[in-house]
Amino acid sequence: MNQEEMNTQLYEKLAAEQTKYRDWLMGQPPEEILNHAYEYAIREDILAAAELMDMPQAQAAALLAVPSPMAAIYGEWKDRESPDLDPLLDCISDRAYTALQAQRELPVYRYPGGYAHEHGELEQYRASRKANIACAEAIDAAISEHYRNDRLGREAVSQVAEQFGYDRTLYVLANTVRHKEHDGRISLDNKAWARTIPVFEDPDAWGHDRNVEFVVDGHNPGLVDLFINVARHEYLLTQPLTKDDIRAEAARILSAFQAAREPNSPSGTHFMVQVSPDFLARANSKNRNRLVSMLPFRSLSVSTLEGRKGTYALITKDEDRTQSLRLRKPSVRKKLNETRASEPKLPTPGRRQEQER
Repeated sequence: MNQEEMNTQLYEKLAAEQTKYRDWLMGQPPEEILNHAYEYAIREDILAAAELMDMPQAQAAALLAVPSPMAAIYGEWKDRESPDLDPLLDCISDRAYTALQAQRELPVYRYPGGYAHEHGELEQYRASRKANIACAEAIDAAISEHYRNDRLGREAVSQVAEQFGYDRTLYVLANTVRHKEHDGRISLDNKAWARTIPVFEDPDAWGHDRNVEFVVDGHNPGLVDLFINVARHEYLLTQPLTKDDIRAEAARILSAFQAAREPNSPSGTHFMVQVSPDFLARANSKNRNRLVSMLPFRSLSVSTLEGRKGTYALITKDEDRTQSLRLRKPSVRKKLNETRASEPKLPTPGRRQEQER
């Protein structure tokens, strides 16, 4: 479902809710109808404003998931009454954003229904399960919308992650892979990854796993596998770099320098190696400085090149490329502190004497 269709469906849900409200109101005594006349008029204005809106897809979907979006928007409106239409449009947009935030921040409940019942957590379990099902449906919809010419666009993942967050998106994908363990169209790498995500079976009264309700099942598993690849990659880009990540990138760049036979810069005066775009996407200034400090070249510079995409590490052609990475030596003070911490502590003489007595 694309953005236009999502907005249309939201308008239809608002209209249906308003029709139901009007039918209820018409059955009330005249005094009660008068008491609700203002609310009815504002709700009609909300409906008119919604027809004019082109809300972002994730926000429209989040508001669509609210049981009574018209009542929710009216509740928001009561705190900011204004005779103008623009504030009413802002009210709808803000309520949609609030719904989106709540949906995205809803924690994933990882335990089965039986555990939730025993621990008084059925409300959290049901809310999370409902969101899991909606997330699986959103993944199916995103694949339909963004798979073109044998390629799945990154927008498919960002669209779902914006609405549900990466934690739930990856949880639903891992559950899907577990239920398709024997399908050869899912890669071995993704199967191994799915086993690292804790997903407990959730048996119902007949022993059937309720988790099948949020299996992504509307497309060829090969397309789901593509979505998982993109999702895992996009999630990785949101994570901070570790020391091992920085060292691995430095080692890769050094190896590429050493493998080059001739200077490969446009001018022919330098060796150059492109710095990984994924590394740069995750790196802060401290990470970049650490990368540079590990490469053992006096002439090293890191910059962009005119007419080329990306960022490159460059060294002059007369550099000694046989050198090893510069690695920080372990701190002597840190080693001493660790040694002292691991040694058993001896009792003081006074305490020993008291114990002997």
